[in-house]
Amino acid sequence: MLRTRLCDLLSIQYPIIQGGLAYLALADLCAAVSEAGGLGQITAATLGDPEALRAEIRKVKARTGKPFGVNFAMGYRTLEAYIDVALEEGVRIVTITGGNPEPYMKYIDARVPGVKKIILVAGVRAAQKAESLGADAVIAVGYDGGGHLGKDDVGTMALIPRIVESVKIPVVASGGIVDGRGLVAALALGADGIEMGTRFVAVQECPAHENYKRLLLETRENETVIMERSIGRPARVLKTGGAERVLEAEARGATLEELLPLISGQVNAKAAVEGKLDEGFVYAGQGVGLIRDIPTVAELFGRILAEARAVGERMRALGV
Repeated sequence: MLRTRLCDLLSIQYPIIQGGLAYLALADLCAAVSEAGGLGQITAATLGDPEALRAEIRKVKARTGKPFGVNFAMGYRTLEAYIDVALEEGVRIVTITGGNPEPYMKYIDARVPGVKKIILVAGVRAAQKAESLGADAVIAVGYDGGGHLGKDDVGTMALIPRIVESVKIPVVASGGIVDGRGLVAALALGADGIEMGTRFVAVQECPAHENYKRLLLETRENETVIMERSIGRPARVLKTGGAERVLEAEARGATLEELLPLISGQVNAKAAVEGKLDEGFVYAGQGVGLIRDIPTVAELFGRILAEARAVGERMRALGV
């Protein structure tokens, strides 16, 4: 048994959540994660329109009867029409990332009370605010993580216990976690589960281009870079041609208007989905150095659970 408050909250078997993964968190990946016992998610904001989200939700429901969620990432477009579709289709677990969640939390509660709302945070104050607004759980992402991070540069190891001691709702650890050792470490820090993003890019069910997946296997933990720091929204990415252009532009003092064509979602998709790494950028956390293969989701879950048990046995042998 590996059951925590997160499992009880979401009615899942294992306390593992798949990250929102812009352009990549679609039905096949979502269904595979949920079927394996975790919480799979569909990403809403990077789908073309609300009906595309409806189609993905229905694909997931055709593949698994287990719980799954929809991620709503702010900053891409207005999300009310997407939320309406998710609620109409019976989705009762949502994650909200990328900004102030309050308007969307109120929007959801006014339409369907009881939806489980999980908010991504990167600091204590944001976690406490999410709790005060009625969040059912928070995902706390440390500086080790891929994608957009907090501005305080606090690593996962220090961040998780600070947030755990600051709120009463379940805390999900995120940032640099890719295996069973990371899962046990997160639980030891007081978290009720983990979210993984980068690790779920490197699985067979993820629609990421093979060039992206191959680069994940080739990249070490000290070879990621942070871009967009100059505009106050730091993001950890792999070293690609597109990322280098952003870093060069920031180094010479480019304005936001000059940076926007280099950091758009379309530029991300060009690399992540089309595999044109020289023309775009892709996200990855520092846990990338521990990713060495592209298993199925079911294989990955089996490995994570075996690793977690091995860590437990080692701790018992040490008298812990």
